[in-house]
Amino acid sequence: MDRDDELHEPSLNVMGITFDAAMDPDTETLCTAISHLSGKRINRFCHVHQSPEDLHHKQDMTRMLCRKVGYCIQRCMGVDAVNALNAVSYEADKSNNNGTEYYKNFLRWLARFQEEDLVGACAQTDVKGERLKRPSQQNDPDAYLRVVEKRSDGIIVNGCKTHISEASIADEILVVPTRALSEGEKEYAVAFAVPADCDGLKQVVTFHNFRKRGHIKKGIHAGYTDSYLILDNVFVPWERVFLCEEHDHGGICAMLFALFHRHSYSGCKPAVGDILMGLAANAAEINGIEKTSHVREIISEFIKIAELGYAAGYTASDLGKPEVTIPGLGSIPYGPGSYIPDSIYANVGRCLSGEAVFHEQEMLCNISGGMPATFPYEKDLLNPELRPFLEKYLKRNPKIPIEDQIKFWLYYADMIVSGLGAILNYGAYHGGGSPIMEQIAITGQYDIELRKRIVKNLAGISEDE
Repeated sequence: MDRDDELHEPSLNVMGITFDAAMDPDTETLCTAISHLSGKRINRFCHVHQSPEDLHHKQDMTRMLCRKVGYCIQRCMGVDAVNALNAVSYEADKSNNNGTEYYKNFLRWLARFQEEDLVGACAQTDVKGERLKRPSQQNDPDAYLRVVEKRSDGIIVNGCKTHISEASIADEILVVPTRALSEGEKEYAVAFAVPADCDGLKQVVTFHNFRKRGHIKKGIHAGYTDSYLILDNVFVPWERVFLCEEHDHGGICAMLFALFHRHSYSGCKPAVGDILMGLAANAAEINGIEKTSHVREIISEFIKIAELGYAAGYTASDLGKPEVTIPGLGSIPYGPGSYIPDSIYANVGRCLSGEAVFHEQEMLCNISGGMPATFPYEKDLLNPELRPFLEKYLKRNPKIPIEDQIKFWLYYADMIVSGLGAILNYGAYHGGGSPIMEQIAITGQYDIELRKRIVKNLAGISEDE
């Protein structure tokens, strides 16, 4: 199956918005940046963040574009992996006393990535086998992607990366580790880029498309794909390798990609909140209950979830530095000077948004009632014999044209009670890390001891200063 297969059309429609917006005078400033390599104007999805303003712009660009497509824009994985690898490849060379050329490899690869405005997909999540066992303890060593051979011209890797969004329409696959690694797990500390159609890479693609319509059109025909990426003894030339067996940097690489991606969620999830809030408010108006107290309470809850997530991400941008937070060490310089969002606020924003996913669905169910779950199919709505009756009995608010009410409920059903709607909920909850992962990051990096000392001081409990 090729990219131009009909099943890929909805995903390509989504991805196409990222190119159109970069050339639109109204959105060009937000969606482009000046490359620190070439000095040329490039798509912001190919950019390495050079300042807090860059982080702000990425967040705002993501929210704006997600509003246009109705859900995730699907290109954040590439830019988030690029920014993680930019820092990790630089630091790995330093720790090797410049005996490796990971950073040079990365910059050469990045120059083409930026010049040709390529789409990157990040492959991080391994199949993980038995979840309570480390990579080195697995019965099958390929449960985590690993280096199986080092050669003079490159490396051979084996393994499988799962749930990889838009890999089927990407130009480049950026592979990074999925977790912290011990010294005895060096073969799992590997990061590289390969073309999405390279030899030995097999993709098992799942398509997430809305039900097709023949006549009642939507604003955009959007959809998504996910792939299981099976790397069956794939050869990666050294010039495409950005990390190989540096286990300590492998763990930081995993953490950094997750951090950048959780920061992207502070643009994506508020946009999804905007859409869910719009669904709730329109449903309430059509049902004639928009002025009731429980509807005001629900709308208020949507606003709080969206804007607290955005505010946390905005703060993460504002506090961004060329530093990473390491448990036990605090904030330390890391990378060549590019900017990394504040970890606590990026994780707090993502955690708040993730925990709210199914609560948001409950609120939508409350407002809509059963209407979207049993709404008639398009062919019945257009049936000459049935149409007058359906328009008569589906109409609720007499001030809103029945044609608009029908379009709304069809879209509502697509987003909330379709097969894809359910999948989107799982993605919104688990994508970028489940809330438990953000909780681990937050509690592991936050200065809890300081808060304990504050209270002990107030309580009159003396301690050594």
